[in-house]
Amino acid sequence: MSDLAIRLDDVHLTLGRGTAAVEVLRGLSFAIAKGERVGVVGASGSGKSTALMVTTGLEKADRGRIEVAGTDLGRLDEDGLALFRGANVGIVFQSFHLVSDMTAIENVATPLELRGERDAFARARAELEAVGLGARLDHYPVQLSGGEQQRVAIARALVHRPAIVVADEPTGNLDEATGAAIADLLFSRVADVAATLMLVTHDPELAARCDRVIHVRSGRVVDEVQA
Repeated sequence: MSDLAIRLDDVHLTLGRGTAAVEVLRGLSFAIAKGERVGVVGASGSGKSTALMVTTGLEKADRGRIEVAGTDLGRLDEDGLALFRGANVGIVFQSFHLVSDMTAIENVATPLELRGERDAFARARAELEAVGLGARLDHYPVQLSGGEQQRVAIARALVHRPAIVVADEPTGNLDEATGAAIADLLFSRVADVAATLMLVTHDPELAARCDRVIHVRSGRVVDEVQA
């Protein structure tokens, strides 16, 4: 059995068509070991967020091989990719992506309900308590601060105990103090569930908290640094 959680091999992706076409990934290759915490950094437009999208199957690569949790994503259709994410991957976005007409506990319970878990709300409650929101279970996103919304998003990403957590600029919409608290929480909870972490960020200080930092430029890896 492989010790790798994520492996990208010569991945290419062009977005847009005709004169608007942009080659975003140009032979991107890297690997992340099980349990490793890896930061992926680069300037705006470097392809780092697109790397996250193809790693989670939210974008389909034009060519190249992507293996996540031992599965070749290129062999899965859209329904298969959705099922795969629901079982193996937790995603934390910069903009939270909470469902506005659902309460905090409903947002966190939904991934479990979609899998047919009978104890979805009990587990969602426990996860929200673990991120410090035990008193905010029935609040809607609009009633929560940015930091609280990101706590809900972290709880939702981890409630099904994924093997892999991916985070795209998780502190990008937060002030410095709140962002630092969210970073502490994310690293702590990922460690608690013994997950692999792929963290996409423009913040070198945040990336430096990882075990290793991958630098991306023009859709390729240009450097890797052990933290």
